[in-house]
Amino acid sequence: MKSPKFIKKTQSHYARIADIYRSLRVTDSEPVLYIKEIIGDKGKITAADVGAGAGRYARLFFEQLGKENLFLYCYDTNEFMLESLEQYLDDNDIRNYATKIAMAQELPIADNSLDAIFCFNAIHFFNTPKFLRESARVLREGSFLFIYTRTRTQSMKSIWGKHFPSFNRKESDFYKTERLESEIEETPELELIEKKTFTLGRENSLEELTERAQSKHYSTFYLYESEEFERSLEEFGENIRESYKDPGKIKWSDEKTMYTVLRK
Repeated sequence: MKSPKFIKKTQSHYARIADIYRSLRVTDSEPVLYIKEIIGDKGKITAADVGAGAGRYARLFFEQLGKENLFLYCYDTNEFMLESLEQYLDDNDIRNYATKIAMAQELPIADNSLDAIFCFNAIHFFNTPKFLRESARVLREGSFLFIYTRTRTQSMKSIWGKHFPSFNRKESDFYKTERLESEIEETPELELIEKKTFTLGRENSLEELTERAQSKHYSTFYLYESEEFERSLEEFGENIRESYKDPGKIKWSDEKTMYTVLRK
């Protein structure tokens, strides 16, 4: 359970960086292409993006599933992120959407209303059992819930997990995806039909990585006290310089997992 202090800090943080958030995070097209394969040609569909943020994945959903075929409800708890999403989608001539401030466990939509739910890089913020029960309520039979996240093991193998001091220890209390499969199994109306791992190539300079950490592009960095963060960031730079020949061109791979869940 996240503390009220942590939640308040992250909400304030996302309000401040809403307009630049898309530039701080990497948007992966591979999982969206996978979703397109799973959904197939169903014609017009109604879906929800839960934890939609600033819309970086919402745009990809429209591009791959069709601007005319998809109507997307975009839910988030931060009004500034949703305002950024609206501007972003409007600028890209996307109109078939609606935004609403909403908790993941209390979606403002009727029973059996959706053909799909997308949850990208957000499940760790939710009360997962309640979110799964709510997803079962609003999804139609035969439709899908797609949860895209990183597991604890995948986080440990990331560049932050390998080189940023205490990152794994702090994030071990943050990401609880090791329980996700059992929580899906405990939701009677849902069935996990596939768990797919994506290996994603990355390249950044040490300067770029430092800027991202300072901007707290991962909420995990809010679990550091100020002085601890500065010490860890300095040590991170030292670790990178020791581990990579060219700190201006650092290449590595991240892993993430897609959980494809069927509404029975």
